[in-house]
Amino acid sequence: MKTLFAGTALALVLGAGAVSAAETTACLITKTDTNPFFVKMKEGAGAKAKELGLTLNTYAGKLDGDVETQVAAVESCIAAGAKGILITPSDSRALAPVVGKAREAGVLVIALDTPFEPIEAADATFATDNFLAGELIGQWAAAKMEDPADARIALLDLNPSQISVDYLRDNGFLKGFGVDIKDPTKMGDEDDPRIVGNDVTNGNEEGGRTAMENLLQKDPGVNLVYTINEPAAAGAFEALKAVGLEEQALIVSVDGGCPGVQNVEAGVIGATSMQFPLKMASMGIEAIKAYAETGEKPKASEGLDFTNTGVELVTDQPVEGIPSITSKEALEKCWG
Repeated sequence: MKTLFAGTALALVLGAGAVSAAETTACLITKTDTNPFFVKMKEGAGAKAKELGLTLNTYAGKLDGDVETQVAAVESCIAAGAKGILITPSDSRALAPVVGKAREAGVLVIALDTPFEPIEAADATFATDNFLAGELIGQWAAAKMEDPADARIALLDLNPSQISVDYLRDNGFLKGFGVDIKDPTKMGDEDDPRIVGNDVTNGNEEGGRTAMENLLQKDPGVNLVYTINEPAAAGAFEALKAVGLEEQALIVSVDGGCPGVQNVEAGVIGATSMQFPLKMASMGIEAIKAYAETGEKPKASEGLDFTNTGVELVTDQPVEGIPSITSKEALEKCWG
């Protein structure tokens, strides 16, 4: 198994190596290989590929939003004769043309975690219900605040591209909290005076710290912080702590990784929605194996246009009417 970074399709093709015609080859293309979420996704895909006898080539962008490297990776997978591609698109719109090219070549394309736009750009999508993930933490936050009308909300999103996973979580959170969302496919168009503003984090701790600092300059009274993921939440907490405001603001997030669950246990994060990336990747490899053998493509969950891989609210401060598990329970199932 190889992890490759490259700026051109040629470099990726050369790096992937030759694959014999007798082998079934699968590709996993993630946004980065540093975020724990994608590390676990790679682990799940690798283990399942080994179990099923598939050759797996793995690729990753240099950072979240690195479309060029992901495009080159898809082209490399096509050239290498891959039977299936699992991809977490850095840009759910910009990657659609190249995955269309892969599908025309007979490659099964499955989006993991982040749906394409349109979702039909891929053959299937295995993902968390990201809107529900946001809605759960929004409902929890509204129940925990003494008076939601007094909220001063900072929204720490992913990047300026406003991809599907970003706006689904953000708008789900706002709806859960009771904010009137406008266009459900956009962020930042709300007119609720409780919203201090939106900033971007690139899904990492440094970005979370900077975004939180920016929004605190805008309004030092921020008392509720939504973050796209738990690394961003950790950075937001450090920014709050640096100015002595860590007790003032409630932080909520999405991911459910072990470091994030530990931060719930430590009181850094009030609640988080747990996803299951290892499950997504394992199911994706199984689907590629089935497609190679039978030509059958995976079907979406009943009533949905994607395969729902589940979500659970994690908090040590449960509220009535919102099902949740404790950090202790979550540490038994967190994905690393």
